[in-house]
Amino acid sequence: MCNESIRYIDPAVLEGMTSITALLNAKQAGVNDREIFSVLYDGDRQEKKAGELKFLREACEKLRVPFKQAEPGFIEHVASGNTHGGIVALCGYRHFPEPTAENLPKNGFLCLLDGIEDPYNFGYALRSLYAAGCDGILLGERNWMTAAGLVARASAGASELLPAFAGPVKKSVLAAKEAGYRVAAAGIRNAVPMYRADLKKPLLLVVGGEKRGISAAVSSLCDLTVRIEYGRSFRGSLSTAAAATVLGFEVLRQNS
Repeated sequence: MCNESIRYIDPAVLEGMTSITALLNAKQAGVNDREIFSVLYDGDRQEKKAGELKFLREACEKLRVPFKQAEPGFIEHVASGNTHGGIVALCGYRHFPEPTAENLPKNGFLCLLDGIEDPYNFGYALRSLYAAGCDGILLGERNWMTAAGLVARASAGASELLPAFAGPVKKSVLAAKEAGYRVAAAGIRNAVPMYRADLKKPLLLVVGGEKRGISAAVSSLCDLTVRIEYGRSFRGSLSTAAAATVLGFEVLRQNS
């Protein structure tokens, strides 16, 4: 058994089988450099979780990650939720390269979530974008990836699986344009209905938060604005996660 309170100094606790498996898979695929200090499990659940623990033990051995039984009560102490299932990963920071015309995916589908104020909404959006085949996300210098454990839970691990780049937002959009990406912003004014919009790759989709929307600096760089058509008169906007879902799967449809 082991108490990791001395070794673990910050910054991320990933909780539950889904989030931890996603991180391990991302590490094996080389899309995530987050250090994993250790994966800990609750000894009282060994029999019930035998299959899951066997899988995790083997995956950790491949990556040379310590896999240990936690001291009683330690997992509840470090976990922020109650859905951890008796398994947590104590992790370090993940480094995000600044996007350039050279390191962005070729002929890809990227997304920038601009001005999101809620980490759950951010995580839900990433879950949908990953499922829709998004090749990577662009992050501002201040972003919700600092709440890695929470975002990983909300995104069902997609936040750890998605390639991600971080830097000044305007500079990042310009890098995408230099790499040949067209930039489509979700919006209403002077917008093309999404089923008539050209959303072929390479494409950078920009979706704003419900309160602040897309910043003027980013809007000025967009090549087109695309809107989601409603089934009835409704003055409200969709949540960022819902808008990213609808538009993300339309991008997938047009490129399939």
